[in-house]
Amino acid sequence: MSQSWKPLPDDLSEPARRLAEELRAVKDAHRISLAELGKRTYLSKASWERWLNGKRLITPQALAGLIATVECDADLLTSLLRKAEAARDAHEAPSSEAAHDTDEALSPAPAPAAPAEAPDAAPASPRPAPWRRPAAGVGAAVAAVLILFAALYLRGPHGGNGTASAATLPPKTAAATAAATAGPAPLCEGVGCAGKDPQDMRCDVDQRTLLTGNVGKVVLYVHYSPRCRAAWSGITDGSPGDSATITTNHGWQETALIHWGYDNYSVMVDASPGDTTLQVCGHQKDGDNCTGVVTDPAARASALPSPPPPAAAPTPTPTP
Repeated sequence: MSQSWKPLPDDLSEPARRLAEELRAVKDAHRISLAELGKRTYLSKASWERWLNGKRLITPQALAGLIATVECDADLLTSLLRKAEAARDAHEAPSSEAAHDTDEALSPAPAPAAPAEAPDAAPASPRPAPWRRPAAGVGAAVAAVLILFAALYLRGPHGGNGTASAATLPPKTAAATAAATAGPAPLCEGVGCAGKDPQDMRCDVDQRTLLTGNVGKVVLYVHYSPRCRAAWSGITDGSPGDSATITTNHGWQETALIHWGYDNYSVMVDASPGDTTLQVCGHQKDGDNCTGVVTDPAARASALPSPPPPAAAPTPTPTP
C-alpha cells in the first residue's frame, strides 16, 4: 500500500538517505502496511516506522528479515546498509572522543551504577549491542570498568534461581544441529552459556531476533542462538539508565542496562529445555512494558531467515 511519505531528516548521510528511500520503494511496490511488515518479520510496527522515516538506521537482522519476506534487491540494500553504518560510525567516533576527553578532564570515570528505580535483577553487561559497532576512542579508565564487569559475568550462572544441570539437558533439536555447521563453533551450550557474553562465546553468529516490543520509543529484543541453545535481551533507541530484562520459566534472569549511548545487550540465559519460554521486559523513566512470551524458541528460530554473513575484510594492496 502506497503512502505519502514524510521528508527524510536533513542530517542523514547520503548512504542512509538512499537506503531509506530504497526501503520505502520496496514497501510501496509490495503495497504492504507497516503492521503487516512487522508481523512478517517479527519486528514491531514502531521500529519499521523509525527505519523507513530515517529516525534510526535499520539493523542487519531487520534487513535480513525484509529480504527473506519480500522480493527486493538484496545486494543493493545490504551494500547501502554497510555504507550507512560506516558513515554513522565515522560521524560518531569524533564526538565520542571529544565527550570522553571532556569528562576525563573533570574527574576520573566512575563505575556506572543502576538507577534507583530499576527492578531487582543481576548487573548488566556494559558491552554495546551486537548490531552497533563500539565508538572509537574509549579511554583506559572506561576500558578498565568494562573489563571489571565482564570478569564478573564470566563467573557462571547468576541473577536467577535456575537449577538446571548439564545432565538434564534435552537432546539437540534438528534446527540446532543444522545451524551448528555454519560459522565458527560456539564455546558453550545450554546451561554452560548462562551468565556469559554471546559475542565472547560466538553465539551471536547464528542469533535470531525472535520477538520485539516497545517501551515508548525504546525497542526491546528477544535474541536466541540455535547452536548455543541460549537467549539474551537487547535494547535500542534508549538512554542511559534504561534496561531490558530477559526471564525464563525456569528461573533464569539477566538484564541489559544502558550505561552510555543508546543500546546494549545482556549476558545469556539457558534456553535448552524443550518447554522453555522467554520474555523481555523493559524499564525506563517513562514506564515499563514487556514483549510477548516466546514458546518453543528453537521452532521459532528455525522459521526465521539466517542472519547475513559478516562483510569480508578488504584485501590490502601490497606496497611496492
